[in-house]
Amino acid sequence: MNITKDMTIGEVVRQWPEKAEVLMSFGMGCVGCPSAQAETIEEAAMVHGLNLDQLLEALNK
Repeated sequence: MNITKDMTIGEVVRQWPEKAEVLMSFGMGCVGCPSAQAETIEEAAMVHGLNLDQLLEALNK
């Protein structure tokens, strides 16, 4: 199953705990924060000024 832009950070980290390191490498230091649990990958990329395609590519490696 691929990680998509509509998945929440919480969902990704619960299913693939190792992906937290990828998210943190993109500057998302608070992957365990309550607000991050409901934030989608797309929303997080926008808030952090990240390229969504690059983030998804890294998460799906």
